[in-house]
Amino acid sequence: MSVLEENPDSPLKKRPPRWSDIWLKKTKPLKHVVFAMQLQSLASKDPKSQTLIPHFANIDRTLLLSDELLLKILSKLPLSQRNPNSLVCKRWLYLQGRLVRSLKILDWNFLVSGRLITRFPNLAHVDLLNGCLFSPRNSGILLTHRMVSMQMRYGNCSNWELLEENLLPVEVVDGGLQALANGFPNLRRLVVINASELGLLTLAEECLTLQELELHKCNDNVLRGIAACENLQILKLVGNVDGLYCSLVSDVGLTILAQGCKRLVKLELSGCEGSFDGIKAIGQCCLMLEELTICDHRMEDGWLAALSYCENLKTLRLLSCKRIYLDPGPDEYLGFCPSLERLHLQKCQLRSKKSVRALFRVCEAVREVVVLDCWGLDNDMFTFASVCRRVKFLSLEGCSLLTTEGLEATVLSWLDLETLVVVSCKNIKESDISPALATLFCNLIELRWRPDAKSLLSSSLMGTGMGKKGGKFFKRT
Repeated sequence: MSVLEENPDSPLKKRPPRWSDIWLKKTKPLKHVVFAMQLQSLASKDPKSQTLIPHFANIDRTLLLSDELLLKILSKLPLSQRNPNSLVCKRWLYLQGRLVRSLKILDWNFLVSGRLITRFPNLAHVDLLNGCLFSPRNSGILLTHRMVSMQMRYGNCSNWELLEENLLPVEVVDGGLQALANGFPNLRRLVVINASELGLLTLAEECLTLQELELHKCNDNVLRGIAACENLQILKLVGNVDGLYCSLVSDVGLTILAQGCKRLVKLELSGCEGSFDGIKAIGQCCLMLEELTICDHRMEDGWLAALSYCENLKTLRLLSCKRIYLDPGPDEYLGFCPSLERLHLQKCQLRSKKSVRALFRVCEAVREVVVLDCWGLDNDMFTFASVCRRVKFLSLEGCSLLTTEGLEATVLSWLDLETLVVVSCKNIKESDISPALATLFCNLIELRWRPDAKSLLSSSLMGTGMGKKGGKFFKRT
């Protein structure tokens, strides 16, 4: 018999702890990895070892899966489960970050510190608009504009002063663009405000795949940097915004843009002050341009005639424009867009009959006309649309001055009309529908007729017989 068996309380019975025991004791995830390796070796030796798995239900079996395989599984789950899945463990948090492609930055330090690159390494779309604004935390006052939303300390100053006070300096924004370009060379879409020519040049040199750019507080000098983005296809320029900030985009900037970004497909000009020369340069250089949106334009007379140089333009949108064209001049100087298919007018002020006539003259080849909440469109102005002989789709919403007579005078001249939408046009009455207009309705492929609440009610009750039941219950005897 040994000495250890004779004296169980002997100090020789307890061996000193080993370093591996202490390490494994305080590293719970490592125990899971060791167990997973043991479980995998048992399964390969004994097919009956699968019965051991239910006894270890508290073990994370996803440790047996590689990152690539688990990433494919997580990518198949719906987007609504993305945030809950990221709370499972650090590994899932990292993998979910690799699945994120689009992100709106609210904290500028998150970008410049490098945490953005580590947390979301595969970003393709980044929005820096709100991140470029320094707003105090836990403030009870919130300023909301069409494009930005920010907290403020006090409310006794104008929106312009407030934005200038809380907007990050140009040098800081350029530094953020430098960090963004270094971390995401495959960036495809970017939204930014108060950037300079230098910052955009850095972005253009590093991010060769950049295809979509939205630039706020833009001016002619900044457009020199945008011109270096040779693969840019979608561009939105915001120059002057009433009550928020003021920047100048003129023909000089539009010409620089046209000579650099020759692959543009979609272009939106908001609050810009170009004229004939700027639009002409875009039409002559950007041969792939298919969609042009002009919002709140401050352009000089002549810009409308330059649209004829956009030979491949298919869609023209006018949004929130206080005027269209003050002095159109003779028709022979206007020209027209031969490839134009869609004309959309939304929240525009149609004050001048000459300008509306000139607009429809330039867009006489359109097949789709949409007029939404435009002030001033009456029967006389809508008659000018008769020159558009190829219209197949017409949508009128919020045109309170237009009557049934004015609608009929125009749509009966469109022999190819297939779809008609009339919504919230209170002066268009069902009682004024003529037999010719009723015949046109029968030949349409699609008709949405809701000019007022009464028409909506009658159309919803049509065919149910509910409108005739009152006579049966309240019949006189």
